[in-house]
Amino acid sequence: MKKIVLTLLVLFVALVLVALGLGPAYLEKTMNSVSPHSPYSVSERAKTLHASLLIGDWHADSALWDRDLSKEYDYGHADIPRMQQGNMALQMFTTVTKSPAGQNYDSNKTSARDNITSLVVIQGWPIKTWNSLTERALFQAEKIHNLARRDGENFMVIQSQTDLAIFLERRALNPSLIGGLLGTEGSHALDGNVDNIQRLYDSGFRMMSLQHFFDNKLGGSLHGLSGLGLTEFGRQAVTQMLALDIMIDVSHSSESVVRDTLGLSDQPLLVSHTGFQGHCDSPRNISDLLMQKIAEQGGLIAVGFWDGAICDNTPKSVAAAINYGIQLVGADHVALGSDFDGSITPGFDTSELVAITHELLESGATESQIRQVMGGNMVLFLQNNLPKH
Repeated sequence: MKKIVLTLLVLFVALVLVALGLGPAYLEKTMNSVSPHSPYSVSERAKTLHASLLIGDWHADSALWDRDLSKEYDYGHADIPRMQQGNMALQMFTTVTKSPAGQNYDSNKTSARDNITSLVVIQGWPIKTWNSLTERALFQAEKIHNLARRDGENFMVIQSQTDLAIFLERRALNPSLIGGLLGTEGSHALDGNVDNIQRLYDSGFRMMSLQHFFDNKLGGSLHGLSGLGLTEFGRQAVTQMLALDIMIDVSHSSESVVRDTLGLSDQPLLVSHTGFQGHCDSPRNISDLLMQKIAEQGGLIAVGFWDGAICDNTPKSVAAAINYGIQLVGADHVALGSDFDGSITPGFDTSELVAITHELLESGATESQIRQVMGGNMVLFLQNNLPKH
């Protein structure tokens, strides 16, 4: 009997080890795939222009997954080698801490079972992350900081205007250098405690979004049930973020939350990954009128690369969404917000960004507009809104 029990125990342990070893890669291959496609046709003019750009992206969830971002993979959407191939310069890494079962763009219950808990356990994260959303955000931040410590020649973390200036000087000498920033994917990452804003700030977070796919203590989600604006806690949280010069991202927030935040904030807002409703009539996108109000207050709207935001996922469709945004709010207020590694299926990965430059040129966008949208606007926004030191 003891031999049978011991044998079963050994088999159980072996299965657990296999799940921990193979499960994360299998999951990500299914969650972060790329649509099959032939190599994109790119003109010599586009290649030359693209090589001269300083490219920045406002939203990638790469820190969520069990990959060493210093190495190149044949799955997922972004890692340092592929970013370098795509001439990426700046990447905002957003930390996902909760995702409801049955996630959709129409209505999600706050109480729905959380998918990220299972992923955390399967990937072998520390036990303290199993029931704390703040700890999950901090753990992902530490992965990004460790990347900079291990691979400082290719990657550095940017937390201030001073850091950004140093990065730009270093990149002028080393075009392979990539600058990373940290942001939250929803402020449920605060675990309902406004004091955690300071904890996250101290760990390098410089952008915080307010909601994700469900209503939270700060207010309503665009995909929740209430449609509410900012709660009293939400107002306290936004006020504290502004006091610390944390950039506020209203992606996924209800339109009421967006309006309330516009009224409360003396700093421009971000929409870190989105489409335009007038271009793609999707429940993922807020109204064009509200986008215009964000732009009027100096805000920046970053265009995503997936069908839920732009009604397709090809480089040509990304360029079409960007051009729509330029016509709606002006080239000064449009940027890139891929949502790479965010459980989406784009038509290309970060190594193929030149295809967007090609399609923008083909569509008639000027080189000046392309420089702005592909990264110039991001650099300027960071120079104006990061903490000074």
